[in-house]
Amino acid sequence: MTSLSENTATVRALAPPALRPGAHDRWHGLHGCAAALTLARAAQDNAGLTVAVVADEHRAYRLEEELRFFAAQDLAVRHFPDWETLPYDVFSPHADIVSERLALLHALPGMGRGILIIAADTLLQPLPPTTFVDARAMVFKAGDTLDFHALRERLEAAGYAAVSEVRTHGEYAIRGAVMDLYPMGTDTPYRLDLFDDEIETIRAFDPDTQRSTDKLDQIRLLPAREFPLDEEAIKAFRSRYRQRFEGDPGASMIYRDVSRGIPPGGIESYLSLFFDDTASLFDYLPAQSAVIELGDVDAAVNGAWQSIESRYEQRSVDPERPLLTPDEAFVTPARLRSGLDAITAARMVDGADDDGEIFDVSPVPALTGADIVATGRALRAFFDEFDGRILITGDSAGRREALRDWLTSLGLSPARAEGWSDFVDYNKHIAVTSAPLEAGAILDGDSIAIIAESQLTGSRPPAKKRRRVQRDPETAIRELTDLAPGAPVVHQDNGVGRYKGLQKLSAGGVENEFVTIEYAGGDLLYVPVASLHLVHRFTGADAETAPLHRLGNDRWAKARKKAAKRARDVAAELLEIQAKRASRQGVSMVPDADDYARFAAGFPFEETPDQQRAIDEVLADLERDTPMDRVVCGDVGFGKTEVALRAAFAAISAGYQVCVLVPTTLLAQQHYQNFADRFADWPVRVAALSRLRTGKQRDELLADMTAGKLDIVIGTHRLLQKDIRFKKLGVLIVDEEHRFGVRHKERIKSLRAQVDLLTLTATPIPRTLNMSLSGLRDLSIIATPPESRLAIQTFVSRQDTALIQEAVRREMRRGGQVYYLHNKVKDIERKARDLAAILPEARIRVAHGQMHERELEAAMLDFYHRRFDILLCTTIVESGIDVPSANTIIIDRADTFGLAQLHQLRGRVGRSHHRAYAYLLTPPRESMTPDAEKRLDALASLGDLGAGFALATHDLEIRGAGELLGEGQSGQIQEIGFDLYRQMLDRAVNAFKRGEVPEADADELMSATEVELGATALLPEEYIPDVHMRLVLYKRISAAKDHGALRALKVELIDRFGLLPEATETLFAATGLKLMASPLAIAKIEAGPDVGRLNFARNSRIDPARLIALVQADAKSYRLEGDARLVFFNDMPDVETRVERIQTLLEKLGAPAARNESEAALDNA
Repeated sequence: MTSLSENTATVRALAPPALRPGAHDRWHGLHGCAAALTLARAAQDNAGLTVAVVADEHRAYRLEEELRFFAAQDLAVRHFPDWETLPYDVFSPHADIVSERLALLHALPGMGRGILIIAADTLLQPLPPTTFVDARAMVFKAGDTLDFHALRERLEAAGYAAVSEVRTHGEYAIRGAVMDLYPMGTDTPYRLDLFDDEIETIRAFDPDTQRSTDKLDQIRLLPAREFPLDEEAIKAFRSRYRQRFEGDPGASMIYRDVSRGIPPGGIESYLSLFFDDTASLFDYLPAQSAVIELGDVDAAVNGAWQSIESRYEQRSVDPERPLLTPDEAFVTPARLRSGLDAITAARMVDGADDDGEIFDVSPVPALTGADIVATGRALRAFFDEFDGRILITGDSAGRREALRDWLTSLGLSPARAEGWSDFVDYNKHIAVTSAPLEAGAILDGDSIAIIAESQLTGSRPPAKKRRRVQRDPETAIRELTDLAPGAPVVHQDNGVGRYKGLQKLSAGGVENEFVTIEYAGGDLLYVPVASLHLVHRFTGADAETAPLHRLGNDRWAKARKKAAKRARDVAAELLEIQAKRASRQGVSMVPDADDYARFAAGFPFEETPDQQRAIDEVLADLERDTPMDRVVCGDVGFGKTEVALRAAFAAISAGYQVCVLVPTTLLAQQHYQNFADRFADWPVRVAALSRLRTGKQRDELLADMTAGKLDIVIGTHRLLQKDIRFKKLGVLIVDEEHRFGVRHKERIKSLRAQVDLLTLTATPIPRTLNMSLSGLRDLSIIATPPESRLAIQTFVSRQDTALIQEAVRREMRRGGQVYYLHNKVKDIERKARDLAAILPEARIRVAHGQMHERELEAAMLDFYHRRFDILLCTTIVESGIDVPSANTIIIDRADTFGLAQLHQLRGRVGRSHHRAYAYLLTPPRESMTPDAEKRLDALASLGDLGAGFALATHDLEIRGAGELLGEGQSGQIQEIGFDLYRQMLDRAVNAFKRGEVPEADADELMSATEVELGATALLPEEYIPDVHMRLVLYKRISAAKDHGALRALKVELIDRFGLLPEATETLFAATGLKLMASPLAIAKIEAGPDVGRLNFARNSRIDPARLIALVQADAKSYRLEGDARLVFFNDMPDVETRVERIQTLLEKLGAPAARNESEAALDNA
């Protein structure tokens, strides 16, 4: 082996030797972050691509963070992701990972100067031949001609899946003349509008709202997988498969699925059966590429190979999945080594020997003392001795400021540096900056010392991730009203039946679509889709226990009347409470606009639309001079804390104090960290009151609080005790409200009258949800996940050793950690021994509420720092700190937990961009209660992000809603369903507000007009093929509140599905007339070619004098039949004329005019 120099002269980290592919230089002595710094310098000076090979995926992510800090602006840093599955796994990688890999494979051959990071074990995964990605890429330009049939075949062959609505990478949808595609390697999906068979326009669109955004000239489509699935490829796969495996190929699930063109989970292990030859990453690298190996790559490769071999031994006995040997299914270590040997320029190795370059770098000496004073003394001594410049890094802006204040108190005057280049070009002696460094280093040759925060404090808080704008929360909740056949539904006039599906029927020669509902005795009711606002999903009980009414029976009428009477009484009580609150004088808090804009700009992510809406609503509440009482409901990690921060800022600007109440000490610590970070650059004092403080510190804090010296106090229920006095409390923020007991809530309630109250929760308890839905407390919902948050894959399974081993190993394979939840302290140690026996390679620690507070915190911090792999714990973690690297949770005896609690626990994982897994382990089904089974099924079905709110409404169903205000239990809710009761309540409240007394007769509370225009009014199946989607859209159209909402829906439909068919135009016209007629309480409108009828409801609001004047003025055209019907005669050959005539008539009778489309368009413009 050649070495660059035989002498022992040292090399400076900032001036590493030039990289020479194949030279195998050995670089010694690169301690801490010096390895990343030297790598960034070497890559900057290298003309070609620099490939950094590290031991595992965990180190790859860490190196990526450090390189982004040290690399120059123009040096691209890319990370080639691992599949994140086990060898021979039954899962395939997530589509987003495949998308990233394909985009890199496509770009790699043409890459110039830059850094590519890859883990050694990822190099063992085979890749398709280098020609594959380019040969199968498709380019679409505006103006191109498409043959739909051939295109569909090409897309299927490239691995794209046909769906009804495009949501993730690798999907496409064709609807009439509109085609949606989500190509691999892109950030957004695209919509192609066709004119005949020519592409007219190409637009990007948002996968969540399904609305289009920017226009493009052309798009490139990469294949959806790393293997082909066209006819030829399937043929080749089948023939290679039969040659390779003996016996009946039809017995193998893999063979059967591929033959049908379906890629089975884990097909990646069979990649070599798709191609004559597979490639490795080295085949893709551009000429002039140089490799730097960090750490012992050979040992990592050998370890990974051993685990491949042991997995092969374990799994090769299954006849359904015969396996290729490791040599056939993976890149062998020998092939990998020869590929590396050809282009390895340098190896960074630990320990010095005579051979190679020795860098003039030393590790940072031990500086942490027994307490902060001792650490300060050690640091001071280091400063006095070290002759050079010093950079101290904090993990965030808040930590940076905290370190700066502390250093100033030690008599040093540190400057702020914006980043590494800012510091290097600086001549300041001491500086602080924020950077995610694990350990610093002393660059003796360059006279620079870098000290990481963890080397001073021993702890390291979370790193941030970016977010993407996402879906409208209303749709998230509406979609959860999706009905499965057999589900209980309520029809306002006929009671509770069972939903049977959508059906087309012809009546009088006109075809329309109807929702079929079955009642007791097998009677069927057909509800026209235009009247879907009369049908609600029945919430209040499940299908077995929901009532089933008989058509034409008075039981329903009685139940409804009783509920309406109850709703009227409750509405009166609600309004009384609201009036009391409104009459209390609160204070108006309005922050200075410029200051607020500066504070908001400190939020490192982009606000999601519903997060922004929640912020705006809270600020508007604070501006009013009545006390605020708002609940912000959003899933774990969806940005509720930022809403609280903005509210706190507004209060402090107005000169008030803020109190933040949390259920656990650990959470108090984390919130303190977050608040201190965001207020780092402002003259605001933040403090946390918890058991981690000494008695003396607590007394000082309380004194400062009473004196008004503290602006924000964060703490547990200790803050609710009687001796707590604030000088000028303005806002009380309660986090994770469901964790506080009744007594605490009563205390909070007594404060509610005087201060603004903001409650944050992921799954509101049924009572809170009830109060919010009934308008007693305001509700903001954040249902938008941050960017790259993937829904949590949830499995409900029997207790199974093999499943636990697999789950833990899959997580550890990708550098992650595992929560194992065992909620019995008495045998938790025995459980730890059992786990250690089945997972000897895993490091396991225990955490539960009976441990000493400091011991518990130490365990949590060690878990955060990845010092062990499995945290075996009780529900103490339910509101613990965020651990982005923990993405698997296993819950023992999941059947013993409540739904909201399971959702909270599941929310502990999936905090980062990795697919997260939740395993709910249960005893055999027969020994579980029916309620427990339902809870687990609800959780598994709502794996969607943002499902917390929906789970709470499910919880209402499983438990029953309870009376909104308290004592009276939920008999009438049980009988008529929660949704309908809530609607009655809303109407009664509105009637009181208008100064009317609502009739106890329920029919009056439920008026809505039926419209028949003598023409088909529906969403044709060929326009929207998906039944579920049609049902949701029917419901949205019939429930539109005004003409504006109806127009917005029309625009959305045209955007998503193409121009409206005639039948859909009719549906919209009929709904528009219904909106006009409802205020007049008209029961039904009918119109045909030459005659039309208006049927008035009993409580009609039409002015009789107006009606008589109309008939007298034109007796030929109008006739009154009794006092309940007006007949009008006119020549109305088509739907358009009928709509115009009815609009004119309704306006004459006093209905508000419906503005036409062009006026509305002008308004919007």
